[in-house]
Amino acid sequence: MRVAVIGGWAPSLIKFRGPLLAALVARGHEVIAMAPERSGGEPEVRAGLASLGVRFEPIELQRAGLDPLADARALRGLVQRLRALAPDQVLAYTIKPVVYGSLAARLAGVPRRAAMITGMGSALTQVRTVKQRAIAGLARALYRVALAQCQVVIFQNTDDRDELARVGAVPAGARIAIVRGSGVDLAHYAPSPVPPGPPVFLFLGRLLHDKGIAEYVAAARAVRARHPDVACRIAGWLDPNPQSLSRQQLDAMVAEGTVEYLGAPDDVRPHLAAAHALVLPSYREGTPRSVLEAMSMNRAVITTDAPGCRETVVDGESGLIVRVGDAGALAAAMMRLVASRDLLERLAAAGHARAALLYDARAVAASVVTALNL
Repeated sequence: MRVAVIGGWAPSLIKFRGPLLAALVARGHEVIAMAPERSGGEPEVRAGLASLGVRFEPIELQRAGLDPLADARALRGLVQRLRALAPDQVLAYTIKPVVYGSLAARLAGVPRRAAMITGMGSALTQVRTVKQRAIAGLARALYRVALAQCQVVIFQNTDDRDELARVGAVPAGARIAIVRGSGVDLAHYAPSPVPPGPPVFLFLGRLLHDKGIAEYVAAARAVRARHPDVACRIAGWLDPNPQSLSRQQLDAMVAEGTVEYLGAPDDVRPHLAAAHALVLPSYREGTPRSVLEAMSMNRAVITTDAPGCRETVVDGESGLIVRVGDAGALAAAMMRLVASRDLLERLAAAGHARAALLYDARAVAASVVTALNL
């Protein structure tokens, strides 16, 4: 069977979907991976996919923003490309690929169509202004139309499933599955002893407001006022998403002296190895990859009681969970780890055991293949 997997960011095909693509190839399928390509090309992505036996096909699709003309061109281009490739199965993941990939697959006559919901995105999580409410309404309508074209819809948590069901976007006849995110490569993110010295906290991910970056900086300010030897670091990416920090905002945070910015690393493992705990105060996730990486590497985790986040750890046993948007509670949780090396190490060890038990990327990939009946 010829299977096309459509994503919104080419490196994610390796970083997040590599085990799934490998599992599909191992089942004897011809696999085509599709995603937008940067202006300089994606030689590393192409080489990585080729090593898995996967063919790469670049597409035109903006990751963020609403431009009706650009999106219409992207849809038309996807229809043409899928007609030429003639896959038997399409699997799309992340918001724009799900919407336009599912519609294009139906228009191109692809017989089997599936969507993977990897998070609800800022269009549905940040709904405060009139404009945001209008965008959220449009996003829900697009989900309803797109998912109606799918025979299989895969979610990473039950909250996202229930939210889309509430707005009528989960097709009645579709097969619904819940999987544990994209999992984590336990060998690649190998555990190491918690380092000595004063605690180092790390925020890792895209620098989006709805990842809780402002709460992290506020909590870091409170912690370092009492414990100036504690380090609070940020490793992550500025993003075209309108919810992203600007470069000027980031520079101002760093200039204040509260946090250190480590850049946008290609390999996050050295930064996790140097840290004692990962902090992700996100407002909503599918399943947060950075949390799984930290757990796999034997690092304590502080996250929020938000959809997708709260499932990853058990509060007080394998991590700490705080209220969404509460910088004071976040600072208090960080100070608990400053005050108790024993607690920090116990959470790290329990988190690693939980990652090994529940989030092995190979097992997660197998569950997706099963959901697709491939």
